Amino acid sequence: MSTSFPPALDKIVQRFQRRTDPKQRYQQLLWYANKLEAMPDTAKTPENQVKGCVSLVYITADLDDGKVTYRGDADAQLVKGLVALLIAGLNNLTPAEILAVEPNFIEMMGLNASLTPSRANGFFNIFQMMKNKALAFQLAASGES
Repeated sequence: MSTSFPPALDKIVQRFQRRTDPKQRYQQLLWYANKLEAMPDTAKTPENQVKGCVSLVYITADLDDGKVTYRGDADAQLVKGLVALLIAGLNNLTPAEILAVEPNFIEMMGLNASLTPSRANGFFNIFQMMKNKALAFQLAASGES
């Protein structure tokens, strides 16, 4: 079952596939969390909050030269790591490229087995919000506001 992902996301998927121990996957998530750029408190608004997450999670998106740039934050370190790896995997892609990404990379990384059901669901909700923001840019660009 080979799926093609954007290069940055593919590299992340491969990195997690090499970590067979759930503890190593958690350490990898914490590594991503520590690399996440700080998000300004002014961006932590209700419209940027991811719904359906037990943790407080915020995602913003900007469009520059046709490429999406995400920023995010979470109040729990593991969830912050999930946010950070999604940002690393999806940043600087076009809205169309982001919309083409299927969520099966979550299973391919082995994270669904390592995460509690509520965290796995939250991860999917974060991913969906990022796709929704990309869709909004795509619709705005095509003149459908």
